[in-house]
Amino acid sequence: QVQLVESGGGLVQAGGSLRLSCAASGRGFRTYAMAWFRQAPGKEREFVAAISWSGGSTYYADSVKGRFTISRDNAKNTVYLQMNSLRPEDTAVYYCAARSYPSSVRNCSDRTYDYWGQGTQVTDTS
Repeated sequence: QVQLVESGGGLVQAGGSLRLSCAASGRGFRTYAMAWFRQAPGKEREFVAAISWSGGSTYYADSVKGRFTISRDNAKNTVYLQMNSLRPEDTAVYYCAARSYPSSVRNCSDRTYDYWGQGTQVTDTS
C-alpha cells in the first residue's frame, strides 16, 4: 500500500515555472512506476508524464514535451514534475499516480495506475 501526497501547485503567469512534488509513504515506492495526470474543469483526466521505477525511462504527452520534466528521488520517496513555459491550457488539478505492476511507461491509461494522490491545483493567471 502506498499513500501519495502532492504539493507545489499554485498561481503562475504564462511563461512561468512551477515544480510539483509527490511524496510517497508505505511499501513499494521504489519498485513502482510513477506518473502525473491532470484534469481541467469540464474535461477528462489526461496523462502528462511517466517515469519508470529506476528513473531510466520517461514518457511525455505531446502537449508538454520539451516543457515539463518528470524525475524521481527514490532515497526521498518523491517524484517531481518540473513545469516550465506554462500556458493557460496547463491550468488543471495535477495528480500523482503509482503503478505497482510491471508495464511500459508508454502505457499511459489511468486505469493502469492503482494508487492516486488527492491532487494539487495549478492555475495560470494570465
